[in-house]
Amino acid sequence: MFTRKFGIEVEFTGITRQQAADTIADYLRGEVNYVGGHYEVYEVKAPDGRTWKFMYDGSLNCQYRGTLSANDHYSVELVSPVLNYYQDIAVLQGIARRLRRAGGFVNKTCGIHIHLDGAGHTARSIRNFINIIASHNDLFYKALQIVLERMQYCQKMDLWLVEQMNQKKPKTWDQLEDIWYEKYTGRRSNHYHGSRYYFLNLHSFFHGNHTVELRGFNGTLHAGKIRAYVVFALALNHQALTQKNARYHKVQEDNEKFAMRVYLNRIGFIGEEFKSCREHLYRHLKGNVAWRYGSRENVRSHINTRNSTNSENGGLENVQ
Repeated sequence: MFTRKFGIEVEFTGITRQQAADTIADYLRGEVNYVGGHYEVYEVKAPDGRTWKFMYDGSLNCQYRGTLSANDHYSVELVSPVLNYYQDIAVLQGIARRLRRAGGFVNKTCGIHIHLDGAGHTARSIRNFINIIASHNDLFYKALQIVLERMQYCQKMDLWLVEQMNQKKPKTWDQLEDIWYEKYTGRRSNHYHGSRYYFLNLHSFFHGNHTVELRGFNGTLHAGKIRAYVVFALALNHQALTQKNARYHKVQEDNEKFAMRVYLNRIGFIGEEFKSCREHLYRHLKGNVAWRYGSRENVRSHINTRNSTNSENGGLENVQ
């Protein structure tokens, strides 16, 4: 799953765009260039030839030194170049640490968007992706703690869209695109099209840089969380690409931590390498990660209750 390229956008405040660019130019030993334009962009060209951008984002509540209001110079969105996990994840984490050390921080208006390379996707795999996200809507939103202030920019998957995709089963890109935009008026090529503001955004796929965008991550400059989000996004993408047929079905969440554990194991979060990633995704969920029914004692109680019910029913529950 780590062979797919990705890009990331990280929103934050606390320092200015110029301060952020200078900080990362020093870290990467690169050069800063002020490009300007509508987004007042600063570019940092690294020695490897790739460019990291720091640009204005009008959706951010600008602050500095904790809670003090600031002007829009303190609105910062880091836009990475195209990245490869094995080569670049340590660099990305180092950048996050440097920005936080320089005074950068996030508030409830900040988010992270991860763009996944669309190469290799088919109409079927995109429908898989839609069904995977929709099936886990509630679980993912609880795990990622998506705050109310950001909901308008990363809504849960539209169940009408899910239903249309599964009824019509598009086989071509044109059919898929028509369903995606069916509820909307206006030009599809509009950059700020209303269809983009969902956890899974395909507007960037059809009328952007041919990427599948995941928008459901709160802003952070915590290096470990950023790594967890990137791994999670790459794993979701890999499942969509490789699973023959992913159907929509709402996941049962009576034990949220266990449900997430089962799902993460399924998509490759196995072993010591991903221990910290799993912990970040479990942290805000309820339940017991090790036991389906909460604890060993609850498991015994559940088995005894089931056996008692079977006995009362003449063992009929076992004959299925």
